[in-house]
Amino acid sequence: MMKFFRAGVIYSNLALLGAACIWGVSFVAQKAGMEYVGPFTFNAARTFLGGLSLLPVIAVFKLLSLKNDTRTPEEKFEQHKTLAAGGMLCGLLLFGALSINQYCMIYAPAGKAGFITSLYIIFVPLIAVFMKKKLRINVKISVLLAVTGLYLLCFKNTGHVEFTDVLLLLSAFVFGLHIITVNYYSHRVSSAKLSCVQFFTACILSLPLMFMFENPQIADIMRGAKPVLFSGVIATGVAYTLQILGQKGTTPVVASLFMSLESVFAMLGGIVLLGEVFTIREAAGCVFMICAILLSQIRLPFLNPRKSDRKY
Repeated sequence: MMKFFRAGVIYSNLALLGAACIWGVSFVAQKAGMEYVGPFTFNAARTFLGGLSLLPVIAVFKLLSLKNDTRTPEEKFEQHKTLAAGGMLCGLLLFGALSINQYCMIYAPAGKAGFITSLYIIFVPLIAVFMKKKLRINVKISVLLAVTGLYLLCFKNTGHVEFTDVLLLLSAFVFGLHIITVNYYSHRVSSAKLSCVQFFTACILSLPLMFMFENPQIADIMRGAKPVLFSGVIATGVAYTLQILGQKGTTPVVASLFMSLESVFAMLGGIVLLGEVFTIREAAGCVFMICAILLSQIRLPFLNPRKSDRKY
């Protein structure tokens, strides 16, 4: 039976697809923003705007839920503690991954950077196995298919290993840790609040590095207002909140497969927005990626002889 077509899972998958789509088409905005400010300034601005954009949403939800709030003061305190701990941990991991990634974008070719960063689809199942989680056989096959698809889509440079490649691999690992951490806390606290706390945490952590290594100017930020606003409100505020919402209804490994589709959306965005050419190699990569997603959602008896909800 196809898990993909269960109502709750459909919403989760659509949220993750939405996040991947936004991240894919936001690549142009990120590159454009770097023409005006440095990587730490860019990340500080985008995470601040991401957190700021969620404050009205949180306020509206709070007003709507006041009448139905039956929690005791003790329960509220415990939830606030969990929210603070989860938000700050997610923010720390997001800060690390975004900072390394944004810095490497100055030097690394786009395709190579996209491929290495998306290798979180390998790190997530490896981390899950290390945490003694069992992977379903079809999910294992899906990861292999997705890596093959990513290679065909993104990796067009066969040059030697650069220092930035090592840094990008590190950012992919941190992104993997972020996905696992989001999965843990997304079932325990409000998605919007968790997103908001992680953004402001990442912003605060970016500020010292921004002043230490860069010379931020309000005028420069204003000149790059369009890409900064898009990256902050849409690619950060909306997309990362969709990630948290989506991970409420699926496992970290499957979520990472869906989010890795950002490379497909990036290519499609390049074709539609920039008139780039669609090659046979890239078409094959898309087919591999789509097959990986579909296979990850199907439970077949001969692939999964022992049914277990604990399996990823």
